[in-house]
Amino acid sequence: MKLSLKHLILSVALISVIFTLCNSTLSGYRISQKTLIENTLETNRVYAQKLASTTEVFFKMTLQTLELSSKNISLYMRSDEFKPKLFQEADRLKNQTNTFNSVVIVAANGEILAASPQTLDIVGKSLDSTGGQQALNGKRPLISKPYLSITGRLIIFISYPIFEEDGKYLGLIGGTLYLKEENILSEILGEHFYKDGSYVYVVDEDGRIIYHQMQERINDHVPQNPVVQKLLKKESGSIRVTNTQNVDMLAGYAYIPAVGWGVVSQRPTAVSLAPTTDMMKEMIMKSLPYLLLSLILISLISKVIAQPLQKLAFFTESSTQNNQDESLKKVRAWYYEAIQLKKALTYSLGFFHDKVDYFTYQSKTDPLTKLTNRRTLDEETQKWAENGTPFSIIILDIDHFKRVNDTFGHTKGDEVLKFLAEQMREVSREEDICCRYGGEEFVLLLHDLNSDEAFQVAEKLRKKVESTVSPCGDIITISSGIASYPVCTTNLSVLFEMADLFLYEAKNTGRNKSVASLGNHQLPSVSADAIR
Repeated sequence: MKLSLKHLILSVALISVIFTLCNSTLSGYRISQKTLIENTLETNRVYAQKLASTTEVFFKMTLQTLELSSKNISLYMRSDEFKPKLFQEADRLKNQTNTFNSVVIVAANGEILAASPQTLDIVGKSLDSTGGQQALNGKRPLISKPYLSITGRLIIFISYPIFEEDGKYLGLIGGTLYLKEENILSEILGEHFYKDGSYVYVVDEDGRIIYHQMQERINDHVPQNPVVQKLLKKESGSIRVTNTQNVDMLAGYAYIPAVGWGVVSQRPTAVSLAPTTDMMKEMIMKSLPYLLLSLILISLISKVIAQPLQKLAFFTESSTQNNQDESLKKVRAWYYEAIQLKKALTYSLGFFHDKVDYFTYQSKTDPLTKLTNRRTLDEETQKWAENGTPFSIIILDIDHFKRVNDTFGHTKGDEVLKFLAEQMREVSREEDICCRYGGEEFVLLLHDLNSDEAFQVAEKLRKKVESTVSPCGDIITISSGIASYPVCTTNLSVLFEMADLFLYEAKNTGRNKSVASLGNHQLPSVSADAIR
């Protein structure tokens, strides 16, 4: 199937329109994606920074509160009669601000002097937990790493030392945050676990999760997370990352200097980019009517442009069989290229037909004798055989033609060949075909004649030639071999071989004779090499 110019124009235009549409849509999609990613990263970064700042302020205020309490209760640490004061202070810290899940007042030797709530039942026991021992030994304000308390809870211990006016260390006052229960961090950081998968989490200075909406994730050690690695380096910023759960996330992160923690606010990339898909669909739907209108206009324009060229192409194609000069002149060419092409085709096709006629004649004619050549002979015999037409062939050869060329020269030899061709024309009919088979060998193709009739024609020609002086000034003679189709054979190759062998028989038995068949109906057993 061949594409027409109209279809090509339409295809190119369609491809261009679709490519432009796809390119603009894809560009818009990518730009929108990039913008959404950048905006989400910046939003999460700012939000994480805000939470970090809020958390840092909280811890500073908490330590200030504990510092004030430590000064207030330093007078009550030495005597048991003031223990109620200690319990009152513990309850006040626990209930006044709801900052802590529990509050303890501990002596320098580690004994828990007071606690709130009192249901903990830890008063009088030794504070031997990791965070408690660290605070007692450090004798300084401390926010501990997560650890398991004596009650079996995962906690963070925030404490402040208690000193007398003379600087003697009396113990500490501290509050705990139960990491896997509701605590002040939950209130500060808020509820960020949305249905779309966005959430906030906090890690300590070792890369351990100390706050997460999914409580089972609390205390997970995730230092391999790229975001956590940056927080461990005390960096703040934003990054696109695949988290430890193998989810592509857009994360903002911020470092909290006061405690060495890091806050991460992140959102799944797929969720952030979801609006781009809706935007792309909307763009495509809005572009479709314009695309269809463009296609209709392009189709009409391409038809108007292609119509003259299509007609020119059609008439040019059919002009190889029929002259289309008049049809070409009627083609309405309305633009420069078509006008010039029409003019060129009208001239070229006329010239082409003249040349075709000339070359057709040349391809079918022997240039010396003007008889048909072997190609035409093969075509005609094939055609007659396919049509079931009986015919005979006479293959004839000039006897001792080499002697003519050697004696009189090749120019005279050519004259002799033309002389024989003329004699063949005189003895043949209009429907017969005279052919120069090659060199001094000729063929007469006799339409609808049997072997006997063909023999009579061969003899007539032979006698005519031997009785006429040739152009070389001497008498020449010919020998002929005759075979008939389909009497002798239906195989054309074999038919010519039979006639050729009969010709060799004529030459081998004295020349200047015609041989049509043998008495015993067998081919002669003589080779061409022996005769030549």
